[in-house]
Amino acid sequence: MVLAVIVLGAIQSVVLLQFDWFGDAASTAAGPIDTLMDVTIVLSSFIFAIVCVALGYALIKWRAKPGDEGDGLPIHGNTRLEIVWTIIPVIIVLALAGYSWAVLDDIEKTDSNALHVNAYAQQFAWTFGYPEDGNKWSEGELHVPVDRQVIFDLQAQDVIHSFWVPEWRIKKDAVPGLKTDVVVTPDKVGTYQLICAELCGIGHTTMRAKVVVESQADYDAWVKKQTTKVPELLLTTDQFKQEQLKKEEQSGGIEGSGVVEQ
Repeated sequence: MVLAVIVLGAIQSVVLLQFDWFGDAASTAAGPIDTLMDVTIVLSSFIFAIVCVALGYALIKWRAKPGDEGDGLPIHGNTRLEIVWTIIPVIIVLALAGYSWAVLDDIEKTDSNALHVNAYAQQFAWTFGYPEDGNKWSEGELHVPVDRQVIFDLQAQDVIHSFWVPEWRIKKDAVPGLKTDVVVTPDKVGTYQLICAELCGIGHTTMRAKVVVESQADYDAWVKKQTTKVPELLLTTDQFKQEQLKKEEQSGGIEGSGVVEQ
């Protein structure tokens, strides 16, 4: 049985690890998180193998014999076995939880040179403020420098949203009335998508923003061109006007700076 568990678990692990489950990696957090997920996959494969082998063994060994119509043995429990199959899963869960906590704690450590960006989520648009760069603003397009830690201050304007850039392996909810932070260090220049990963209404699937990771020099040049005017989408309380502004942004009417000038 032990050999069967080892062989089946190893085969499952090898097969499952061949798949690119998470796509491209573009942040310093991606490596540790991908490794954590690989460990979880391997561990789950062997647990699944144990269950399958034990079930198969029980089905074969204690199957009904031809002509045997009597009752089975009157077993009411096995204290030793029940203790074992309770303690072992607890140990596995605690070990995996401890490893997960260590990984998440490490990737959320902040440094003094971090760039702070305010990210505002509302149905169905993203708005970004750059308080350290002259209080500049952009709508529908986020720029950050490569190889520099960025701390996003998430704020939801209406319902719960979720900040998710798959290549960064970071996802966190933006909750009305509650400030949450996202800490990430992009390490690959490129263009990505910020996706709302929390069902937030009829326009949920369109709630995306362009993410540009570029050199510090290119970022500095870009942010200088942005406006200091607070985006009208954040200021207006007129629901009809908000909907019009959101539709304009989603249709591409609002470009990189994205601010509606009067």
